[in-house]
Amino acid sequence: MLAYDIRGSGPGLVLLHGIGSTATATWRTLVDSLAAEHTILLADLPGSGRSPLPDGRLEASTVADQVVATAQAAGLSDFVIAGPSLGAAVAVKVAARHPDRVLGLFILAGFARPRTRLWLGLETWAALHARHDDELGAFLTSASFSEEYLAARTPEAARHLTARLVADAPGTAQQIAFALGTDVRGDLPAVTAPTLVVATVGDRFVAPEHSVELAEGIPGARLAAVRGGHAATIEEPGPTLEILTGFLRDVHRHRPEGPRTAAVLPPAGHVPGHPRVPRPRHPHQR
Repeated sequence: MLAYDIRGSGPGLVLLHGIGSTATATWRTLVDSLAAEHTILLADLPGSGRSPLPDGRLEASTVADQVVATAQAAGLSDFVIAGPSLGAAVAVKVAARHPDRVLGLFILAGFARPRTRLWLGLETWAALHARHDDELGAFLTSASFSEEYLAARTPEAARHLTARLVADAPGTAQQIAFALGTDVRGDLPAVTAPTLVVATVGDRFVAPEHSVELAEGIPGARLAAVRGGHAATIEEPGPTLEILTGFLRDVHRHRPEGPRTAAVLPPAGHVPGHPRVPRPRHPHQR
């Protein structure tokens, strides 16, 4: 089981996080608003917060099962799951392996597998982290926020934001290795829950093309975008909250009574009222 915190009351909402962070740090700008109508489970992946690391490598299937076991232990028989970055890949695996538990899937700045540019970024992060390089903070700051956002802040202010967002979790190295080995493309067709994929159009770490790949691989998935960098909950908390709460309303509005069946949401495609995601001109190879 994973370490977790609980907030609020109402339908279940499981919130995950990305590399080196915690669920509380990642979602802190949105939690109070979300907890007004939902029971929020802030689950820390292995190696973050109070969640211990296993003896061996992190495995997506094992972590996904731990997420579900944690939700059940917290009293959530079913739930919507939201995952950013590496947490998105874990959330996909949860939805594919436990369709009876997952009411909806919300992906933010996520990826199914690291394409070449992301792979290189992860390798750089791993190398800087391994040698305790002083430039790690600058690298993570540049990767986390859009050019527009950073231009309005001093380097010191930006680094302070990054330090709050991405702590040096005990399992950072293992989580980076986990991300480098992640490939959930084979799980995408098995996702039956209503899905909304949100790209961050100013993201210089996980490019919007990753979101396109996820949305095109999950049956019926919708695609939306916010105008920020990778740390969307910090840079664009208002638009991110608006998109997520709208999705939650749709999921629960269309949730059927009686025996569990898949909900039917509005047609797949772009979510009106938000930026369009640029489509890749050419396929990307590893």
